[in-house]
Amino acid sequence: MMESAGWQEQLSRVGVRLTTSREIVANILHDTQRHLSAEDIFIRAVQVNPSIGLTTVYRALELFTDIGIVQKFDFGDGKARYELASDHHNAEHHHHLICIKCKKIINYDDFVQEELELMKKTEKALSKKHHFKIMHHIIHFYGICEHCR
Repeated sequence: MMESAGWQEQLSRVGVRLTTSREIVANILHDTQRHLSAEDIFIRAVQVNPSIGLTTVYRALELFTDIGIVQKFDFGDGKARYELASDHHNAEHHHHLICIKCKKIINYDDFVQEELELMKKTEKALSKKHHFKIMHHIIHFYGICEHCR
């Protein structure tokens, strides 16, 4: 995940000031492994700064998503979820396993060599076939978790 200095650098690069509210939102995302909704982030933000508003959280998330600091996901539960964007060259790249019963989301990042080779091969083939330069990818696997089975 991107460190705090990375957020500041990226915001500065696009001419956006890192306000206290934006820093609170970024820190909440940095300090969790969960995929949080705007409401989840708001509940945590109010504990840090009681005057922060839900609209402010939504605006920060929208800005962060637009400039690539945050990724927004729809895991099929009717709520947008957010996480800090990993640098796609970073070893922290991961996919998601999503339980269709309990909605649990598991980050999958312990790739074996065969999986990495298959992904590279797939990206190369897709790029060639469609004349498309792939920058990164996001993969979600839907199924039933161990607990729900």
